[in-house]
Amino acid sequence: MANSASITELRADSARAENSQREMGGEAPPGAPAAGRGDPRVAGLDADVIVVGGGLAGLQAARRMVAKGLRTIVLEARDEVGGRTKTVEVGGHRFDVGGQWTGPGQPRMYALIDELGLSTTPTYSKGKRILDLRGAISTYSGMIPRVNPWTLIVAQVGIWKIDRLCAQVPKDNPWDCPRAVEWDGMTALDWAKRNLRNDSVIAMVNGAVRVIFGTDMANLSFLHFLHYLHSGGGFAKLVESHDGQQDRWVVGGAQQLCTGMVPLAGTVHTGAPVRKITQDGDRVSVVSDKGTFTAKRVVVTVPIALADRIQYEPPLPTMRDQMTQRAGMGATIKVLALYDRAFWREAGLSGESVSTDLGTVTFDDTTPGGQAALLMFVTGSPARGWSERPAEERRRFVLDTLVRYFGEQARTPTHYLENDWAAEPFILGAPIATFPPGTLSAFGPALRAPVGRIHWAGTETALDSTGFMEGALESGDRVAQEVLSLVEVA
Repeated sequence: MANSASITELRADSARAENSQREMGGEAPPGAPAAGRGDPRVAGLDADVIVVGGGLAGLQAARRMVAKGLRTIVLEARDEVGGRTKTVEVGGHRFDVGGQWTGPGQPRMYALIDELGLSTTPTYSKGKRILDLRGAISTYSGMIPRVNPWTLIVAQVGIWKIDRLCAQVPKDNPWDCPRAVEWDGMTALDWAKRNLRNDSVIAMVNGAVRVIFGTDMANLSFLHFLHYLHSGGGFAKLVESHDGQQDRWVVGGAQQLCTGMVPLAGTVHTGAPVRKITQDGDRVSVVSDKGTFTAKRVVVTVPIALADRIQYEPPLPTMRDQMTQRAGMGATIKVLALYDRAFWREAGLSGESVSTDLGTVTFDDTTPGGQAALLMFVTGSPARGWSERPAEERRRFVLDTLVRYFGEQARTPTHYLENDWAAEPFILGAPIATFPPGTLSAFGPALRAPVGRIHWAGTETALDSTGFMEGALESGDRVAQEVLSLVEVA
């Protein structure tokens, strides 16, 4: 009988478990003033800057500002830092149930990995892949699935069209695109129906969209779709593992990137969800469950939809308020099934599969230490449906699907665990915030624009690798420079 563990019963490591219940006072890097509890207050303020959110964006911003001499407090709602990264330990092996991958063209990720003394391992891609296209299963090698030749031609032409159009959308200000209003006035599905005109190709593109965005083409602004693809390097790079955005992953888990930055980030409070931000003259006050803190500036790095749940005084401008009201988080359930051996490799399979109907994608997630594992994403509208079902029904669906692709041996994992990101109260979904039609063209300029003493960051605000961990780090760097240009170091 398999040992089953829910995600809440697992702990990533003893250090994180200890830190999750207390305040973490970071040590400043050499040359920077000590930041945190022992500092004398300047002008009656608790800090120069308060950062809301202890994920990659928030901690990157905090450590950059601390390094320049600013006193910084980070307020993280959950009981541990990490944001949309989350690493768990099972049987002595560590797995990511949140953000996981990196790839070429992500310099900040590789720099941070090197700085923290971590390493990466390539995503396993040897063997045949599986495509479940509208209920018909086929295997293939390389990048070209074994489908009807005409379907392949339409798919390739469609990808070429998409990449050509996305290059016309500015990375910094997509709303300035000459066709912004036109493209923002339709969904990605609207465009696909008019231009692809092939149900199988549309199904394949929608399957990719579910994984990339956590939602379906019918819910997604075509302008937002094109902008995201341009930011990520094009359609193929976003969906590929080898030499794509899923090329490698951090050995020991991506959450180490966040825990590793804590000592450099000033004072970090966990278990401190922010309820209200008030701007009053030359200061801001931030009300959290760990108390009220005052500073010269505040940086909000939580997901856009979550930022909308904070009370602001005075209220946010209409542009910003309307944008956050319209942003919705994607739906993703990430599942791990561990086995005694990687039997799919023995059968010549890579572990990769995509289903256009079920909304699932799988990867081989076997650790460098040899713990065999299959990883499954349930995404988009299917994920929203399964979120409402009992856990045992979800488990049965997942294992039935794995058996469908990899054989009866997949039915009996040694361990099974899942993380439903839509059920995370301080995240609300994954992988990213998405925009429906009519949002970016009308309210997009408010995405990064400061509101008085409030500044914004997070992977959705990045120019490159939007939605990825690299994008979160980029946004942290950008907002740190923004604040440093306005705040005088004492």
